[in-house]
Amino acid sequence: MPRINGNEIRPGNVLDYNGGLWLAVTVDHVKPGKGGAFAQVELRNIRNGSKLNERFRSADKVERVRLEQRDQQFLYENDGMLVFMDAETFDQVELPADILGERRAFLQDGMTVVIEYYAEEALNVTLPQKVTCQVVETAPVIKGQTAANSFKPATLSNGVKVMVPPFVNVEEDIVVNTETMEYAERA
Repeated sequence: MPRINGNEIRPGNVLDYNGGLWLAVTVDHVKPGKGGAFAQVELRNIRNGSKLNERFRSADKVERVRLEQRDQQFLYENDGMLVFMDAETFDQVELPADILGERRAFLQDGMTVVIEYYAEEALNVTLPQKVTCQVVETAPVIKGQTAANSFKPATLSNGVKVMVPPFVNVEEDIVVNTETMEYAERA
């Protein structure tokens, strides 16, 4: 594993630090009036979700970990566990359903996702950035309402509530950004 200086840490880097795997969530480079510069890094443990704030000086060395990304297909959910299959080797892996958090509602049968592995341990699931969903309920259009910067609430087929433009009606398919959980475009 490559060793990097403390001032080279960037958000999204995975570090082997204090015997655990940590994801750098935020990095602030600080130059105090007195003393040397340092990077104030907020770390989140990939395995258990605990958080840690650390200071790294440029002379500090940390191990940067590269995670292997593999495309996997979602098969089904069983007793709170999500089952995925590798399309090439047909190996199956089970991950807890809460690994996706509130984005779990966007996971659809047969969907291809990216699972990040460290050695042979599955650590994280990344959904496609955009998913198509159907609107099952929305408010009617108010006459005279302008299209610029006006939105109305809508409920999707997976139960998620999003804000949509006034021209979107019931039973229409829309594209939703899974990272921000917001309306992106019409399907």
